[in-house]
Amino acid sequence: MEIEDFKETKMQVITSKDNENIKEIKKLSSKKYRDEKNEYIIEGIKLIKEAIKENAKIKKIIICDDCLKANPIDKELLYEIARFDCIYVSEKVFLGLTNVNTPQGILAVIQKEQDNKEKIDYTQDIIFILEDIQDPGNLGTILRTLDSANIKQIIISKNTADPYNPKVVRSTMGAIFRVNIITSQSLKETIKDIKKHKFEIITTSLEASKSMYDIKFNKKAIIIGNEANGVSQEIAKLADEKMIIPMLGKTESLNASVATGIIVYEYVRQKIKIV
Repeated sequence: MEIEDFKETKMQVITSKDNENIKEIKKLSSKKYRDEKNEYIIEGIKLIKEAIKENAKIKKIIICDDCLKANPIDKELLYEIARFDCIYVSEKVFLGLTNVNTPQGILAVIQKEQDNKEKIDYTQDIIFILEDIQDPGNLGTILRTLDSANIKQIIISKNTADPYNPKVVRSTMGAIFRVNIITSQSLKETIKDIKKHKFEIITTSLEASKSMYDIKFNKKAIIIGNEANGVSQEIAKLADEKMIIPMLGKTESLNASVATGIIVYEYVRQKIKIV
């Protein structure tokens, strides 16, 4: 299938930003509308391929006409996306939808997964909990790191950055499709429920006497706190154990995503029994 054949047979050409389809897609830049519609936007060839590979619920694919000249889509992907509802738009319209500086000319609307979304899987031997993480880049990096360790779920507080924010979605590099994101309306109550399932609650603390390397990461729930304030006192009181990440330099604290990555890979080290 050539690009011209693809446009003629599959694409609806839209040149006006006032088109109803376009206006609905544009609204997904707002968290409120993403929540109402249970949809979000992904952008770029890699993420589109990941969405197809992971059987994400693709509602629409939007392709920019002029952008194809600079960033042609390979034929294999053209065949794949032809199965979906595709909208073909002018560059002017596409630039009104994207928030990427150098767009590749393709984005998609994805329906959020709802089945069993809020159920914690207690068969896993480690659970990560985020309290009020604010930076989209941090959140996206944490999701990508968990995915790299085959950790399938994460619990976030209701005041954590929206995981379906375009910046978060891009920085996950596809992990958004594989890690179940559970939003807790009351982190305190969620942690109490986790304890009932025989998980120990662990927080990081500069005052902790135990090193991270003294912890056996089995049936543990690890709380990562807000970038500026760490774990709140209310939540810290629920911890069964506190641990510190050893540091040899003068820096006293680490970026939330860096700290999470260090903990995740100590879990991996223990899991694969590296000495």
